[in-house]
Formats: sequence, C-alpha cells, structure tokens
Amino acid sequence: MDFIVKHFSELSVEELYEILKTRFEIFVTEQECIYQDLDDKDKDALHVFCLNESGRVAGCLRVFWRDEKNGVAQIGRVVTLEHGKGVGGAMLKKGVEVAKDVFCAKKIYLEAQVYAIGYYAKEGFKVVSDEFMEDGIPHVRMELRTNK
Repeated sequence: MDFIVKHFSELSVEELYEILKTRFEIFVTEQECIYQDLDDKDKDALHVFCLNESGRVAGCLRVFWRDEKNGVAQIGRVVTLEHGKGVGGAMLKKGVEVAKDVFCAKKIYLEAQVYAIGYYAKEGFKVVSDEFMEDGIPHVRMELRTNK
C-alpha cells in the first residue's frame, strides 16, 4: 500500500478536497458526530493518506506538534473509508514512522475513541487517562514513547 505524505502547503486542491470529504463521510455522516473539523491544525500538519482504485482517499491521518519544545508529536483525524482491508493498520504504522523520523518525536500522543483502543495498542500506544467525552463520543488519551 502506497502512502502519500505531504505538508498542508503541498496538498493539491483535489487532495485536500478528498481528505476532507473522507473525514466528513466517516466522522459526521457515519458516526453522526457534528463537530468543527477545520481547526487550523491541518495547516501545520503532515498529512498521511492513500488512494483507492477510484481515486478516493481510502484513509488519512495528520501528524503535528503537540509540544515541540518537549518533543511530543500528535496524531489525529485518523480515518479509514475502507474497513477490513488493512488500510488502517498500515496507515497508523506510517503515521508513527513520520512522527519518529520526520519530527524526531520523543513521544507520540493521540486521543482515541474508546472502541479503537485495541487498534492503537497494536502499534504500542498505551492508555494514559480515564475515559472522557469528546463531541459526544467516549475517548481516552494514549501515548507511545519512542527511542528518540
């Protein structure tokens, strides 16, 4: 599976449109979660995504600094359009690689929907908080320490 990694400023209009369309389709339509997706963090992020045979974004996530001074990167807006095809696992692995190799992060942080804890745990993330509600969906904070 080929993943594309681009800074926001490098995304074509078509790529940005497809990323936003996929995020909306899953988060808003499928999960029925009305929230402000456009939060300005996209502008400073590296976007990791892949395309399916029809040119749709099959999965995407973003990596950005949560706390650059202390070497903490954050992965967010993790979404897959096609379930059960290995897209999500491969994409998360690539996102972790980007955080480690490009950001040289000492720690990677994310906020996971509770049902997805196992998905992130497979990549080594550990739960570091109690459950909390975000946009009406139960979440936990998770972290992965790197060897950087």
